[in-house]
Amino acid sequence: MSQNQINITLPDGSVKILEKGISAMDVAMGISEGLARNVLAAEVNGEVWDAGRPIHTDVSLKLLTWNDEAGKSTFWHSSAHLMAEALEALYPGIKLGIGPSIENGYYYDVDFGDRGFDAAELESIEKKMLELAKERNTYKRQEVPKEEALAYFREKGDEYKLELLEDLTDGSITFYTQGNFTDLCRGPHIPHTGFIKAIKLLSVAGAYWRGDETRKQLTRIYGITFPKQKELSLFLERLEEAKKRDHRKIGKEMELFTFSEKVGLGLPLWLPKGTRLRERLESFMRKAQIKAGYDPVVTPHIGHKKLYETSGHYEKYGEDSFQPISTPNEGEEFLLKPMNCPHHCEIYNSKPHSYKDLPVRLAEFGTVYRYEQSGELHGLTRVRGFTQDDAHIFCRPDQVKEEFKKVIDLIRYVFDSLGFENFIAQISLRDKENRSKYIGTDEAWEKAELAIQEAVQEKGLNAITEYGEAAFYGPKLDFMVKDALDRKWQLGTIQVDYNLPERFELTYTGADNQKHRPVMIHRAPFGSLERFVAVLIEHCAGEFPLWLTPDQVAVLPISEKYSDYAKGIYKQLEEAEITGFMDERDEKIGRKIRDAEVKKIPFMLIVGEKESSEGKVSVRKHGEGDVGSMSIDDFLNFFEEEKTKSMGATS
Repeated sequence: MSQNQINITLPDGSVKILEKGISAMDVAMGISEGLARNVLAAEVNGEVWDAGRPIHTDVSLKLLTWNDEAGKSTFWHSSAHLMAEALEALYPGIKLGIGPSIENGYYYDVDFGDRGFDAAELESIEKKMLELAKERNTYKRQEVPKEEALAYFREKGDEYKLELLEDLTDGSITFYTQGNFTDLCRGPHIPHTGFIKAIKLLSVAGAYWRGDETRKQLTRIYGITFPKQKELSLFLERLEEAKKRDHRKIGKEMELFTFSEKVGLGLPLWLPKGTRLRERLESFMRKAQIKAGYDPVVTPHIGHKKLYETSGHYEKYGEDSFQPISTPNEGEEFLLKPMNCPHHCEIYNSKPHSYKDLPVRLAEFGTVYRYEQSGELHGLTRVRGFTQDDAHIFCRPDQVKEEFKKVIDLIRYVFDSLGFENFIAQISLRDKENRSKYIGTDEAWEKAELAIQEAVQEKGLNAITEYGEAAFYGPKLDFMVKDALDRKWQLGTIQVDYNLPERFELTYTGADNQKHRPVMIHRAPFGSLERFVAVLIEHCAGEFPLWLTPDQVAVLPISEKYSDYAKGIYKQLEEAEITGFMDERDEKIGRKIRDAEVKKIPFMLIVGEKESSEGKVSVRKHGEGDVGSMSIDDFLNFFEEEKTKSMGATS
């Protein structure tokens, strides 16, 4: 191997000895032209690069295509640049903010100046983008000195890019150019615009510059692109189905929850039926937790500011929390609780512990408050007050991995019971380079990260590793669930924490009669109850599993003549703890059945002359129709069988 050669290690472990300065695209061409035609970018030592960027040292290399998440992200970020080029061509003099890729597509924030912008104009932008894409312009990367970059955007008159440049230094500034458009950008990008074959601009929204409500509101244009038209068509079909399943729409129709501006934005009000749904989820989790050895606790909705200063939450999240509440006592301030963990630390600290007492498992359905920006609020998925199925396990270092594995088992039980079969576990570790946003020692972090990785491996989970996604106090395992429409949601989470026990000076007496620090495991299988319910509604389109459904049965008398018999049936259902209602309206039975179907009531018990004379009920099942005539006892047995089957039968 000469000095001009380097080792390129591929994902299968094979090593290619190649010339310095070779690119990932060159490597792809060396394997096959067919592969090279599909390469969008490359992962070089875990970092995503342009496929054409020269490689000068030994590296591990993964070629990225549309089938890779990082490949899609690169494709969509490049599409944002293409949209920006089209916008500058159509609207000379506009100023551009940022244009990142997001989970499904991309957006660009645009300052149109005094000119208004209407969603009706999106179609003309799409046409311009397709016209530019066909030019197959290369995305060219250029390292630029800071002064040169500043001069470029001063001349262009773009104060947004100038502000972004303030935090950058020489050696870290890159421009990307395609066609007639140049942008300040770290990259990476796809090789050329010709990969972009199908384009749809989805919506327009307002967005404050840098998320600051005191700054100017820009126009945010959302879009999505694909390398094939049929993939766009499939996406749009799913988008229409998602609109039908929107939890805000279904939640209103099923009378589950509401919002009131008088109460406050982002503060949901749970209606009686929604409350029954919540209570069933909570009851389900409480039973599972008691079986797993958790002790329930309750903590206040507020805490002294010093509590969150001790934990580090005020320093890290103070700006995103509701502002301190001052009391009549000078200098005394409280906060609405942003996290439950500091409170649980104080419960643990309320009495001494021996190594024999551990693990201590404390569980709470605790409501917490975060001041989310109004533009980011969205139904139940993004709110300002939400309830976590929170628990904290205080254990010895030698117990960490076993406790972590038990939590994995609990989360899998929850997902199985609710029909979330398709999920990936994401191991979220520290950023490899920037350690400033984390607290704690390297030694503690390394122990915690190793425990998570070993637990995941031993449990055989389908897992990916993401650097830079850890919590500020420790690494975590996040469960990314795919719903019925193949959308990805982050639900359950488990976090290992060596830092809060240090900050709160938590101890236990070891077998050596000396004081030791416990390790803390944070876990929340549902995560936020609000978010979980929203995802569940959209996953099952409001057709909840029978055990969870707020109204499980509707008793439908054919006429007022049979109301007394119907009331007797309904009373027996109540005694069996089956929830529902009796429809006594002066309506024809066909109308009552149709209305019950629309409300997605699992079972309808129809009673008339024949049923009352025989002491039976005529049973209809939602979506299926007539099940047959049966006695109330037979129905109760049938119902229990159906309820048992519904555990894990959500679709």
